[in-house]
Amino acid sequence: MNFRVILFIAILFAACTNTRNPSSNPMKAGFTWDNATVYFLLTDRFNDGDASNNYQHSDDNPPAPFRGFMGGDIKGITQKIEDGYFPDLGVNAIWMTPLVEQIRGSVDEGTGNSFGFHGYWTRDWTALDPRFGTREELKEMVQVAHDHKIRILIDVVANHTGPVTDLDTKWPDEWVKTGPRCRYADAQSTIDCTLVENLPDIRTESTDEISLPPFLVEKWKEENRYEREVAELDEWFAETGYPRTAVHYILKWIVDFIVEFGVDGFRVDTVKHTEAYVWTDLWRVARKAYERYKEEHSDPVLDEDSEFYMVGEVYNYFVSGGRQFDYGDQKVDFFDHGFKSLINFDFKSDARSDYETIFSKYDRLLNGPLKGKSVLNYISSHDDGGPYDLNREDPTDAGTKLLLCPGGVQIYYGDETARSLTVEAQGDATLRSFMNWDELKNRPETRSILEHWQKIGKFRNDNPSIGAGRHAQISSDPYVFGRYLEQEGSSNTTVVGLGMQTELKEIPVDTFFRDGTKVRDAYSGATAVVEDKKVRISSSFDIVLLEQPSGL
Repeated sequence: MNFRVILFIAILFAACTNTRNPSSNPMKAGFTWDNATVYFLLTDRFNDGDASNNYQHSDDNPPAPFRGFMGGDIKGITQKIEDGYFPDLGVNAIWMTPLVEQIRGSVDEGTGNSFGFHGYWTRDWTALDPRFGTREELKEMVQVAHDHKIRILIDVVANHTGPVTDLDTKWPDEWVKTGPRCRYADAQSTIDCTLVENLPDIRTESTDEISLPPFLVEKWKEENRYEREVAELDEWFAETGYPRTAVHYILKWIVDFIVEFGVDGFRVDTVKHTEAYVWTDLWRVARKAYERYKEEHSDPVLDEDSEFYMVGEVYNYFVSGGRQFDYGDQKVDFFDHGFKSLINFDFKSDARSDYETIFSKYDRLLNGPLKGKSVLNYISSHDDGGPYDLNREDPTDAGTKLLLCPGGVQIYYGDETARSLTVEAQGDATLRSFMNWDELKNRPETRSILEHWQKIGKFRNDNPSIGAGRHAQISSDPYVFGRYLEQEGSSNTTVVGLGMQTELKEIPVDTFFRDGTKVRDAYSGATAVVEDKKVRISSSFDIVLLEQPSGL
């Protein structure tokens, strides 16, 4: 045991001998975004709860494999919350792809004919896409989620509209530009550009005040809501003092998800492709709207004392580099622009290392350069063609590494059931198959994988020290570590053993639990009492998750 670990354990012991310590006043299930377990799903690909809103593709314009609508919807998510799928997995937040109205037509991206099933091709920010569900269904989903202590994150896009198609006109020139293409050589060629051909870029750099697009005015009038929308915009711009620029119209429409539905946070798309001031402005109005919503709707609000949560997708942000993202010619700290967390592109590579290398690295970074902020770690996602364990060779080990890592974690739908990431399709469509419910129902192996993720996921959710606490290795052989978190006079302590091969296990706990403390192994369900700074448990599993449950 090296000096750093000895010193850290000494500090822990000192904390434990104060008036409040982990044995006498255990903290259970106290939520913090630093310990978030976020379940990320493509709304269209998760669960079909209402067949009546399914989109029927025409025979003369079929989608390429996995590039059309497949029927998943808001109602399907609500069903799975009510069925206990998310609580059983320890999920405390759900992030779904954008729900706003998508383009009506399709485009060929070079990988086949594609539709806006993924939600990132906006036609109208003020409407929900009927293929995903209704406003009433979204309100119900948020309420049901809150009833189950689950927060809702809406995926938001302010960088671009949807592509131009035969059925969808381009937004006016004062709203969007169609070039140049991004080159990623410096900040300007990453921000002032279009991501791909035929994906019009919002003029976020413009300070010119502009009018609503004519096609949107006509659409709103046809839907008998033009006067209401205009009145709300007038009120918004008067209250915020923002100019009537393209991006500030869009920010109003994004914040409406808080005002109307009471969502708990945003996952923000394409952060690095937009000037940082945009996110500062979004955070300012989102936080204010959230506080107002909590004042007016006290019952459905989960976190009275928490601020609105924003996590950003800064593509190729690596936590190893600290807080700043490097454009090449300049660096930007997006944490200073409203983000509590950024999605971490390091973890999928870090997961190839041993447990202690991974866990100690994240403990060091989160309590050093990133102190007060966090990251969202992942092993796979909807647009990352190089995930960890692409072929799902060891999905249980992947779950162990992800769910026990310090920081927030993102489960991409089907990580926990080894959903295939290599279906017969082109490009990122291989990552977007429908959730493998049939395999979960019919294959015992799939159920066994899920059970492993459920046990660790619930342990993580019940014990905020896992993601938010300090980490220290207790033993290298067998590998045992402890986590400790103290907040507002209460504490949470956990000890975990991994790779333990014998039936009768002797787990050293050092000062993490005092002698005489009753503990429970959340993996096997066995209980024991700490004696001589050790816990002895008989279990057929090679993993031990020690906690001190309330009332034990």
